Amino acid sequence: MRYCVLIFSFFCLLRAPLAEAAPAQQSFADWQVTCNNQNFCVARNTGEHRGLVMTLSRSAGARTDAALRIDLGGLDAPPVGEPAIAPRLLLDNVPLKLAPPRWQLTPWHLMTDDAATVTAFLKSIQEGRALGLQGGKQVISLDGLKAALLFIDAQQKRVGSETAWIKKGGQPPLSVPPAPALKEVAVVNPTPTPLSHDELNDLLDYGTWRMNNSQCSLDPNRREVRVTALTDDKALLIISCEAGAYNTVDLAWLVSRKKPFAARSVRLRLPFTPSSESAEMELMNASFDEKTRELSTLALGRGLGDCGVQTRWRFDGQRFRLVRYAEEPSCDGWHGPDAWPTLWITR
Repeated sequence: MRYCVLIFSFFCLLRAPLAEAAPAQQSFADWQVTCNNQNFCVARNTGEHRGLVMTLSRSAGARTDAALRIDLGGLDAPPVGEPAIAPRLLLDNVPLKLAPPRWQLTPWHLMTDDAATVTAFLKSIQEGRALGLQGGKQVISLDGLKAALLFIDAQQKRVGSETAWIKKGGQPPLSVPPAPALKEVAVVNPTPTPLSHDELNDLLDYGTWRMNNSQCSLDPNRREVRVTALTDDKALLIISCEAGAYNTVDLAWLVSRKKPFAARSVRLRLPFTPSSESAEMELMNASFDEKTRELSTLALGRGLGDCGVQTRWRFDGQRFRLVRYAEEPSCDGWHGPDAWPTLWITR
């Protein structure tokens, strides 16, 4: 009887779906870590790096997939005469040699995806204070690196296993849980019937009425009404409502394509709680891509566009569901929205 219970429990475990990972983003002194809903983690140094950044990424699961790169650049490319960084790399003012073939070396970019090389490199620098360049002011602070590595180990449940970076143990690689399966948000009605001339004019008139009867502070001369065919019987109506220095807050409705119009407000709700502690999202700088059939938002942290939140949503027939969420809280001139670390992805 006991063996029957054990066998039954084993099959229940096999059939149980993998738990969805909770996205996480946290800073440790001069290091920032972002782990998405697949427990894929990315860490990099932040702050006064002056364009020298080390980026470390690692996938979840038993395999030791990891990549490490050191780049010189940022939103502004280095001067044309800037010498190669590999021969000038210093660890606490002592030359640090990186040799091919384990390292791919180009003038301003150093990269390796060899797991053993990544692990050995991290072990050699984690007790140091900074990486720098001979004859340059650029610096990669190592303050917080060790805590960031431990956070990744804990997030991916590697602590105590042979694959851990910090608190290694005797547990085999297969003790590390795999990445959860990606969810899918299917495109509904990918090629809706285009709006007719009469439909477009009627919906624009309806949108103008909506705009004039909404509590919006935006100057009337700057207000805009946008209408897109969403399905064969629904349209997406977006109006500009509020504006700041570099962000515009929009309002949106799902509207029937035929009169009498029936409208429902578009609400964007995240499937997780972000650092702002609010799962409800405003439509900031919203746009709809008719090719990908996705609604995008972009909330800029400042006009330079190096920090903020970018999201993409897909209509499932009833509501817009999140397909990508990227957030960069560090405003340090490193990269633009397309390269911000992701906390949520789907197929």
